Amino acid sequence: MMEKSKVALLVCKDYGEKHVDQAIKEGMDLLGGAEAFFEREEKILLKPNLLGKASPEKAVTTHPAVFKAVGKYLKEHGYNNLYYGDSPGNPIGASKVAAECGIKAPAEEAGILPADFSKGTQVSFDEGKKEKQFMISNGILECDGIINLCKMKTHQLERITGAAKNIFGAVYGLNKGAFHAKYTDADSFAEMIADLNNFLRPRLHIMDGILAMEGNGPQSGTPIKMNVILMSTDPIALDTVFCYLINLKPELVPTNRYGYEYGVGTMKAEEIEILTADGERTIEEAAETYGNKKYDVYRGTDKKTQIRLLQPIQPLLQKKPYILKEKCVKCGICVNSCPLEKKALELREYPKYDYSLCIRCYCCQEMCPQKAKLMDRNWKI
Repeated sequence: MMEKSKVALLVCKDYGEKHVDQAIKEGMDLLGGAEAFFEREEKILLKPNLLGKASPEKAVTTHPAVFKAVGKYLKEHGYNNLYYGDSPGNPIGASKVAAECGIKAPAEEAGILPADFSKGTQVSFDEGKKEKQFMISNGILECDGIINLCKMKTHQLERITGAAKNIFGAVYGLNKGAFHAKYTDADSFAEMIADLNNFLRPRLHIMDGILAMEGNGPQSGTPIKMNVILMSTDPIALDTVFCYLINLKPELVPTNRYGYEYGVGTMKAEEIEILTADGERTIEEAAETYGNKKYDVYRGTDKKTQIRLLQPIQPLLQKKPYILKEKCVKCGICVNSCPLEKKALELREYPKYDYSLCIRCYCCQEMCPQKAKLMDRNWKI
């Protein structure tokens, strides 16, 4: 019988140090302890989600309490060669984003050193099915193993962003925009993400779902309590459990589909074992006990399964970004974040879109610090 992918599900109702420490310890114990993943002399990188400058209560980035608890656990168990970092889309740099998000202070307190995310190196991955070349931040390449500290959020392109998608932060700097320009739809982008996961192979994935984000994620959505931390060695199984908790079919998430197809992990419920402090649960039982069926996430059918008769009016049904002028401060970050050589928007009195150029990558929405970008269907605007 094939061994199932184990996902530890820990209830944690707030970010109090005692509660988060206990949840991380329970999860590590359920999965076999840190020694199941790392040798003590290895150089371990903690890779949080540091999308951009945002305070922890906005649920944009990995909460510093979760980061601190993981570092504390490792230190207490003899793992002292610890580093941290991420390559945010914001051009201000990893160090400033880490400070704004509350990650830098606990890292310094615990002696967790910043890894080098100021430079990148071109690497080849001949086994890649969609992408065989990546520009990876040096801090990633210099470590022996990665702990992926992801955030439970919605995402305009892939429906959700979790364990699999968070690894995209390993790509150095503005090269992320080049991938958005190269892979302009959710499916091809997810294929690249699957190759990236197979190349980097993080040892452990820990999802901060105590305060999650629903709606217009990954930066402009609404914080919502989910009261859970998920942990697994299998990023696709972890993201699949996330999907079940929010009443979303896992196969509708492209990063799940291609992650499964490319051998990153499994999205089959019968191949996933849920471990809790109160014993094992089926994935359906976990969804019923710990989930939120009303979580605001797009559950419509994938475009590949849409009725053929609707194809002529597909442009009217497609989401597009638009500006909330009352929130826009005309900073120009949205224009700079557009990955196209010929930008799909320009800064006039306010940013203005040329929708004939827009590839719907949602980088503008993702990087807007004012939540001044929303998505909607053309016919509603």
